[in-house]
Amino acid sequence: MTQTSTALIAEYWGIGVFILAVLGLCAFMIVASAFLGGRSRGRSKDLPFESGIIGAGSARQRFSVKFYLVAMLFVIFDIEAVFLFAWAVSIREVGWTGFWGATIFIVILLAGLLYDSRVGALEWAPRRRQPK
Repeated sequence: MTQTSTALIAEYWGIGVFILAVLGLCAFMIVASAFLGGRSRGRSKDLPFESGIIGAGSARQRFSVKFYLVAMLFVIFDIEAVFLFAWAVSIREVGWTGFWGATIFIVILLAGLLYDSRVGALEWAPRRRQPK
């Protein structure tokens, strides 16, 4: 070994020990759960159980497209909130340029939200018909 490789090993040996410890801990948890886990069988054991409610009906139930639309809108606005958080953390470094950039960003978000509201993307139920 050369002097350089010895210096690298001396510098990074802790990372190797950490990786080995993590792999060992993962293997231990898998083996321990296999030995200590429950093995009971029964008719009720195969029933799906979610949040304290025994399921009724098929798992292939159809959902309205509105559900997926609202879910996508939530994800989009949630990601944009992360961008605004990053802006808020660096407010002193970005100055007025960053402030006006964030203002334009928020105005575009509000325009998108207004548009979604106008086209009915945020409504769960269809509108009632007005009697003629």
